[in-house]
Amino acid sequence: MARLVGSILTEDDAFKTQMAALLRAGATPVSFGGDPRARDGSPADLVIVDARKDMPAAMSTVEQVRAAAPSVGIFVVASEPRPELILQAMRAGANEFLLWPPAEGSVADAIGRTAARRQSSTRARQATTLVFFGAKGGAGTTTLAVNCGVELARLSKRPTIIVDLNPGVGEVALFLGVRSRFSLLDAIDNLHRLDAEFLRELVVKHKSGLDILAGSDQFERPGAADTAGLEEVFRLFARQYEYIVIDAGNQINPCSIASFYTADTICFVANPDVPSVRNAQRLLDRIGQLGSCRDRVKVLLNRAAEPYPIPPAQIESTLGHPIHHTFPSDYRTVSAALNSGVPVALTGNSGIAEQFDRFTRRLLNPSGEPRPAVAPSKLSTLGLERLASIW
Repeated sequence: MARLVGSILTEDDAFKTQMAALLRAGATPVSFGGDPRARDGSPADLVIVDARKDMPAAMSTVEQVRAAAPSVGIFVVASEPRPELILQAMRAGANEFLLWPPAEGSVADAIGRTAARRQSSTRARQATTLVFFGAKGGAGTTTLAVNCGVELARLSKRPTIIVDLNPGVGEVALFLGVRSRFSLLDAIDNLHRLDAEFLRELVVKHKSGLDILAGSDQFERPGAADTAGLEEVFRLFARQYEYIVIDAGNQINPCSIASFYTADTICFVANPDVPSVRNAQRLLDRIGQLGSCRDRVKVLLNRAAEPYPIPPAQIESTLGHPIHHTFPSDYRTVSAALNSGVPVALTGNSGIAEQFDRFTRRLLNPSGEPRPAVAPSKLSTLGLERLASIW
């Protein structure tokens, strides 16, 4: 999926907030930086210029941006659609002219045109970002993220990184049996020097070929004040890696939301039990409020074994979302892997290792084999009755 890096040039904070929400409501992921020129010397893909109050100054800005970045998409936002203003904006180098407030769908249409132009004018490899997010603690989110990252690196033979977004108690490095001198905070706090060479110093290389950026040791960071830096880190990773795997934990917060906006796929991990399904319904509703993020969700049912406390068909009906893939319950194999620091995907033949392989191959080749059918539940309706009593 095309991903755009955007910049909003305005002195009006309210306009910036509203415009960012409109840009992120579309199907194309858009992240933001503070300047139309990115820190690694490559231009932003999209620049929004606020021309509502001072058209001459805005046109000067458009000319400067166009001169600095010939291929960037420039949107001029004005308060009135006079033909001479539209012509002036186009002559200055703007690609799109939007009236404020924009008509429904106009921003999404403009972004779609910009993304299409970008794809047709560049051969640059597009990164695929997968965000793993759990319905509750202990759902197996980190286990799935780690093994998916290992399998992506192993099967694709392409540059792959896993990022631990959990503050204080991130376990990605632990699950992979490695120790890291640096963490995600070192990347966020050193954006001014965050290039490919510095990045190599921050990550740890796993024997599978997977790069690891460990989680922060601080419980309060990354936090709300770090979201702009976090988006910049993700933007740089998208230029360095073909696959980006993010373990976003199980809490809706500014940092997890930032990861949702940059994601191509949100792998939502749930278990077939009442607390998990209840949380999953609420969290999916919240994700749906973030614009198009819900359209990128794939529900993963972990620890699924008969007899199911709640049948998969009932889970799908409750969530209003199909189950994309199921992983079996295999406590002994998973526990041994966690204690040894060797991912399940590399431990040999087992049912769950086979499912990690099949799931990852589906990611690499979406048009491949269909989702395996889930066997019907043999349990009574006790789980359903309890579930119904909660809603």
